[in-house]
Amino acid sequence: MEKIFYNKTAIITGAGTGIGFEIAKQLAAQGAAVILNDLDAGLAKKAAQTIAAVGGKVLPMGGDASDLSFLQNLVDEAVARFGHLDIAVANAGITTYGDFFEYTPEQFQQLVAVNLQGSFFLAQFAARQMKAQGMGGRILFMSSVTGHQSHRHLATYGMTKAGLEQLARGLVAELAPLQITVNAVAPGATLTERTTGDADYAETWKKITPTGRAATVQDIAHAALFLLSPLAGQITGQTLVVDGGWTAVSPQPG
Repeated sequence: MEKIFYNKTAIITGAGTGIGFEIAKQLAAQGAAVILNDLDAGLAKKAAQTIAAVGGKVLPMGGDASDLSFLQNLVDEAVARFGHLDIAVANAGITTYGDFFEYTPEQFQQLVAVNLQGSFFLAQFAARQMKAQGMGGRILFMSSVTGHQSHRHLATYGMTKAGLEQLARGLVAELAPLQITVNAVAPGATLTERTTGDADYAETWKKITPTGRAATVQDIAHAALFLLSPLAGQITGQTLVVDGGWTAVSPQPG
């Protein structure tokens, strides 16, 4: 069977574990060469080894996805190693909980630097390269249902995620004529290494999610790969919510 990402090159930030790793794994399995970034260089290397062990073409690059010079280096390395860049997934992000009345400027600036600045400039640097190549491309932001609904102590995080969805819409006018699509995926409750550390997480979200379960990383990656694929060439400026229907009914976790 033909691999739909054959001869494509992808950058994925924050991909040492969780959703980012699963997207990287699935892209590589479908023929893409993947630049796999994580802040933890050791984690990036371990993730890349796992993918390479089953035949994937992957290059680990440890570094800070909010650092503009590092982001440019990701793009430059993709082109130097594989000749071109076709896909950029701005997956790196941090979550900081905080009471609105007590949230500090330092917390705010750190959150915005990673979630918004890092995503914006990865998109900009990748789109410049795609424009120069003249072959179109795919850009994907990772949002969250917190960008759609209110969650206690997550107002600032939700603000950054809603901002990414508007960024996807806002870039359409400039990127669509270049055949570069830009979209977002908004995961709901998802079982990852972080959330499964909470013994009550799966059971809580099972009770309040219409489909009767939290999402898996595979669920989110399948949505991402669709938007990155040739099948989604006429879809741009959109956000695909993957939450088992939770935002339609929105009961809060107890």
